[in-house]
Amino acid sequence: MTSSTPVPAPVLSTRRRWAALAVLAAAVLLLAVDGTVLSLAVPALTASLAPTAEQVLWIGDIYSLTLAGLLVLMGNLADRFGRKRVLLVGSVAFGAASLLAAFAPSAPALIGARLLLGVAGATLMPSTLSLIRNIFTDSGERTRAIAIWSTAFGAGSAVGPLVGGFLLEHFWWGSVFLINVPVMVLVVVSGLLLLPESRDPRPGRFDVLSAVLSMAAVVPLVYAVKHVVGAGVDGVTVSCLLVGVTAGVLFVRRQRRLEQPMLDIELFGNPAFLGAVVANVVAIFALVGMLFFFSQYLQFARGFSPLQAGLAELPATLASIVVVVIIALVVARFGRGRAIALGLGLAAAGLAGVAAAAHAPYLWLGLALVPIGLGIGLAMTLTGDAIISAAPPRKAGSVSAITETANELGVVLGIAVLGSLLSLVYRHAVSVPSGLPAADAARVRDSLGSALQVLPPQAAAGARDAFITGVQVTSSLAAVLTLGAAALAWVLIPSPRPPRP
Repeated sequence: MTSSTPVPAPVLSTRRRWAALAVLAAAVLLLAVDGTVLSLAVPALTASLAPTAEQVLWIGDIYSLTLAGLLVLMGNLADRFGRKRVLLVGSVAFGAASLLAAFAPSAPALIGARLLLGVAGATLMPSTLSLIRNIFTDSGERTRAIAIWSTAFGAGSAVGPLVGGFLLEHFWWGSVFLINVPVMVLVVVSGLLLLPESRDPRPGRFDVLSAVLSMAAVVPLVYAVKHVVGAGVDGVTVSCLLVGVTAGVLFVRRQRRLEQPMLDIELFGNPAFLGAVVANVVAIFALVGMLFFFSQYLQFARGFSPLQAGLAELPATLASIVVVVIIALVVARFGRGRAIALGLGLAAAGLAGVAAAAHAPYLWLGLALVPIGLGIGLAMTLTGDAIISAAPPRKAGSVSAITETANELGVVLGIAVLGSLLSLVYRHAVSVPSGLPAADAARVRDSLGSALQVLPPQAAAGARDAFITGVQVTSSLAAVLTLGAAALAWVLIPSPRPPRP
């Protein structure tokens, strides 16, 4: 056998395959929780560490900036050095960085710890999906495995506020980071025993310039989106966009010239692959954006506690779990492309339902969450399956990084675009009572959370109505965009029907 001959992945028993999947699902569940739990801890850590307003922004942003910028690089390193090895090293690093974050004595120390968490998280995300690609060689099994992986990701995003609310009601702010440690210990120990190793047998020369260009393309673009939310379009926004676009163009040109590129750009010439990536971005955009403003809506507009808000979002999580059971039947009935379109269509209907039921009793809101969880879970699973199935197993890490970058882009855009629209509508609709001091009037216009601290009860009702109007407009826009992605998936992604299970 020559060195260029691919080494087949070991065939695992059925029990070990699904046990290995449980390890990978635990890792991605924790990453999703970690991405959503911090927002609840900001008031407590602000009281403890006294960060400046700029430091608060960096505490939140540095994690996603680092994660998004390193995903393509880490996916390539996983292909090169071994996905299991990179996953386990990243798990140890994630646990250690969590300890540093939990006991950070100052805001700069917490920012540094969050940066390390982003680096470690970037090693975990592509490794989990690429290992699934190599462990589950049967396409039907792989689809179900990715459904479970997607459910873990979605459940983590939904359970994050629930876990964070419980911990912050009983412990100090660092506890939201400390919970990572025992889970990562479990992932490392069980991963050593259950996960098989796999890598690209022909990795070629590592291209440092491509790695630098990939980071220079993603990080400024993500930062520009985040910056425009708080500061609007200014010199920083324009500069970041120019740097990101320029680096992206150079990266693409270099990948086209290399014999063994870091990222196979030609994949984007396949309409089915491109459609799957776009649908994946929009699915995450709708889910995370909706959870971002829905949690605020439940707490500020309806008076729920953080724990009650987390429980109120459970219908979406429970509905996403149903995907694992029905996905094979749905794909057999409709084919992949139409099943993705169906999922996005369901999510669009649910988002429209949230807009319609914003003033209604919670029962109607809970019912609207069901098609959102079911539809997003279906779309995320099948788009992820389509993306990682587009390349040979030896390149699974690099292609998985595309899925994760799409996920992260969806997260950033969902919060930035939908969050900005919500703030814009609220500020336009809110009525500031006459005679209020200038500082208090500015707080009323800033956000509903600030308004409730300075307004008397009778005036607070008007601010809540303005916020609910913002929720209705934002949900409606998310529904329209999701419906457009459904149409795109219907047209671009083929729908051959596999044999019925």
